[in-house]
Amino acid sequence: MKNITPQNVHLFNESLRHETPQDIISFVLELAQKPIVTTSFGAYSAAILFACVEMKKDIPVIWCDTGYNTKATYLHAQQLSEELNLQLEIFTPRYTTAFLDHTLGRPELGNPNHEKFSEKVKLEPFQRAFKKYQPDVWFTNLRKGKTAHRDKLDILSFSNDGILKVSPFYYYSDAEIITYLELHQLPTEFDYFDPIKALENRECGIHLNN
Repeated sequence: MKNITPQNVHLFNESLRHETPQDIISFVLELAQKPIVTTSFGAYSAAILFACVEMKKDIPVIWCDTGYNTKATYLHAQQLSEELNLQLEIFTPRYTTAFLDHTLGRPELGNPNHEKFSEKVKLEPFQRAFKKYQPDVWFTNLRKGKTAHRDKLDILSFSNDGILKVSPFYYYSDAEIITYLELHQLPTEFDYFDPIKALENRECGIHLNN
């Protein structure tokens, strides 16, 4: 991004603080060359997907499917993909869930194998996706108040690789994002499982490392 830098990003955040998600996305897209949006197809994923597709119908949508999602999540992903005509590409681990279950199991926090499990299930597919698309802008549904790490960010931030990370709903509360979803007749799905995150207020790993 030529105009937004780590040194001046706070100025843009101040300017965008009270803009709508659509206005934020529209503004950033004017500067972007290779934007993408990532999703987990979690409870409120429809919001960021709808907002991005409304502004740019052909924006690439990346889903790193761990293979451990619930049936409800897969049905939710299928529904949104069809209704929003998502340009979706799914990245999966190089190992099957059966192989991982028999070699690493599903290690909990504190288990020495948890880091290896996280790398194989989530981080490697994510890195592979970014290597393919090489985005300069990354739209995501991060919101303030969800984890300690996310509280340190803002609407605009930079990944460790210098990619502009854009969180249009950053200041939205749960109630506000539900209102947004209802306004646009978008579905929610709370039957969701992340084998890496483990705790509701714990960072999943992707955003902590990027």
